[in-house]
Amino acid sequence: MCGIVGYIGKKNCKQIIFNGLKRLEYRGYDSAGIAVLDGGNIEFIKASGKLKELEKLMDQLPNSAVSGIGHTRWATHGSPSTINAHPHVFGKLALIHNGIIENYGDLKTGLELAGISFHSETDTEVALMMLNKELEEVEKQVGHNPSNIKQAIINTTSKLKGTYSFGVIYSEEPDALYLVKHGTPLAIGKGEEEMFFASDVSAFVEYTKKAVFLHDGEFARISSSSIEVYNFSCQPVEHVFVDINMRSEELEKGGYAHYMLKEICEQPMVLSSIIDRLVDKTNSCIKEEALGLDKIDVRGIRSVHVIGCGTAFYSGYTIKYALEELTGISVNLELASEFRYRGVHLDPSSLVIAISQSGETADTLAALKYAKEHGAKTYCVCNVYYSSIPREADFSLYMDAGPEIGVASTKAFTGMVLCNYLLAIGIASRLKDKKNIYSKVGFSSMLKQMYYLPSLIEGIVSGREEIKEISNKYYNSSNFLYIGRGSHYSIALEGALKLKEISYIHAEGYAAGELKHGPIALIDSSIPVVALIPNDRYFPKTESNMEEVKARDGRVIGVGDREKISKVCESVLRCPQIEDPYLQSILSVIVLQLFAYYIANRRGTDVDQPRNLAKSVTVE
Repeated sequence: MCGIVGYIGKKNCKQIIFNGLKRLEYRGYDSAGIAVLDGGNIEFIKASGKLKELEKLMDQLPNSAVSGIGHTRWATHGSPSTINAHPHVFGKLALIHNGIIENYGDLKTGLELAGISFHSETDTEVALMMLNKELEEVEKQVGHNPSNIKQAIINTTSKLKGTYSFGVIYSEEPDALYLVKHGTPLAIGKGEEEMFFASDVSAFVEYTKKAVFLHDGEFARISSSSIEVYNFSCQPVEHVFVDINMRSEELEKGGYAHYMLKEICEQPMVLSSIIDRLVDKTNSCIKEEALGLDKIDVRGIRSVHVIGCGTAFYSGYTIKYALEELTGISVNLELASEFRYRGVHLDPSSLVIAISQSGETADTLAALKYAKEHGAKTYCVCNVYYSSIPREADFSLYMDAGPEIGVASTKAFTGMVLCNYLLAIGIASRLKDKKNIYSKVGFSSMLKQMYYLPSLIEGIVSGREEIKEISNKYYNSSNFLYIGRGSHYSIALEGALKLKEISYIHAEGYAAGELKHGPIALIDSSIPVVALIPNDRYFPKTESNMEEVKARDGRVIGVGDREKISKVCESVLRCPQIEDPYLQSILSVIVLQLFAYYIANRRGTDVDQPRNLAKSVTVE
């Protein structure tokens, strides 16, 4: 969840590293630091808080330094503070770390018994001190040699349990940096007589479009002109450069007040692109090869498990509901953080579908590996190319939503929902003999409705001032309830999550039918209830739920057709209507994204970087 970045070349490195850290702010952090190597001396600065605090110290670093490392920390072990910030420096070494060392306590005890003192509360300092100790041991055995650091890295990794990506400065080798990867992302960028590394290519994409992605169990030595990659047995490993399909301008706000608002407004373009890639408009059918269905024997599937975390998990309801309705196959929707601990029965007739925007979500990656170990077919829906989850899955469906910088997911969520729905239709079209409720004509009709989706979304975002005005009535509320039925149950969950994430207002999502089973006890004149009530088969029942709220002085905010629901609502967030319930859920959630955005903005919170949250959750 931390951001790491480094540079070695011919230029003044400190500003390049700081710029890289700025690119990684979206990952979430509470402190930051930079270390550089200058004339054999390691110089460093660290600060608690945002990067503006670190920027005040930049003059303390020498302008002559041409190699260094930088870090943004999201606290795990130890409070957010300057002393716990990275880099950690000792003797000839400086180290930054993304991940968690699970056995750091035992290692720390052993090191303290050996007379080693610690200054921070972090697991990272334990890794640094272990590396230093191993380096000293190697030098005792074979004498002094700069290459001893390789063996010290191997010896250290053999003792660590957990996940980690390290960036290391070793002052005995001023022309090199060392990198280690096990469980968290790490990429190396190659420029002209300069090298970069980072936990996300966005940190260096403005300088180079060539990258190498390290695999677990590998470490690398990089200089300004070379890359050497080894496995943890010190055997050389081949590495392949790939072209990064990302433009630096995609990482800018483009005139919008926040990344989140920009990304909400990009959704017509994003979903239009997905439809063009995955739907044959001429014949109104799925492009099966684009979905990878030609590579998976779907007819042999007996069980389907969909896994994800947070927003990705909520998007999984689309696959569950649609695939069950279209095929009659039972689909299990699972929290990735629970999946591999439950002893789920998996075999070659099982299909496990992992959903992750970043492709690096630690719980989802671990669950996917568990599925493969137990013989299941694996598939993923993801947004980030070359990330860990697509590399692990048998096949990957990319959203191609572009970089999502705002921590609270918007365009990636709707991209997931649409990709999930198309995947469900694609699988169902191959299995239509299992539950023959949709003919070829039926699938064609479903797909044709998608063609109207981008223009309907454009209407929502262009009319967002009305949503802003309504949000001004509710921004001081302390609690919200969100309710919905069918495919809109998951949208109630997602809408409540968005409000929680960026405004810090307590909000809960419920299936509307569950209101009477407990939550209705909370209803009074102080609590707004956001009711998702599209023109679907559930309309009469959800309307009755709204009447129940109104009868108890609850403040009903309806999301739907104003003419049909205004009589039972205090306010109406207008939403265009479409026949297909899954496409309707996409329209409804965009309304809720804007509602959450304007409430949070009015409350003055950090919309793009909410407290305590990280965009890419790379630790379990």
